[in-house]
Amino acid sequence: MREISFRNDILPLKDKLYRLALRITLNSAEAEDVVQDTMIRVWNKRDEWPQFESIEACCLTIARNLAIDRSQKMEAQNLELTSEVREMPDTLTPYDRLAQNEQIQLVHRLVNELPERQRTIMQLRDVEGKSYKEIADILQITEEQVKVTLFRARQKIKQRYTEIEDYGL
Repeated sequence: MREISFRNDILPLKDKLYRLALRITLNSAEAEDVVQDTMIRVWNKRDEWPQFESIEACCLTIARNLAIDRSQKMEAQNLELTSEVREMPDTLTPYDRLAQNEQIQLVHRLVNELPERQRTIMQLRDVEGKSYKEIADILQITEEQVKVTLFRARQKIKQRYTEIEDYGL
């Protein structure tokens, strides 16, 4: 097993940790605190690094657990998944821009209605691009559970989206 460097292996994970924490806490300041606490905890466990199969999975697990703890202490407000969503090309008409914003808000609302585990798995898979194995390691569940949960989350969003579009619910 290769030697792990805090500067080269762990610090570059801070953006991923932040996005994961933000997705769970829905609060930018809380997410930053989670990342900082995660870095401190990982540093304090530096003697155990060689034992970890994946230092990234370890960091994401710590961040996830800290974010869940913080979000349970606070009532978080809804926040959009990414700031890039608001950046629209200038070629859209005001009506198209409005329709697109409404669709984005609807999808965010539907994702936020999902149970926490489904939201986390969707974040890790669809936004972070993690493999099923990496997600299973992070959440300490089987790959099969990851696949089933992700499928159910996507189905639930698709079903609710269709209901809303068809019936205006």
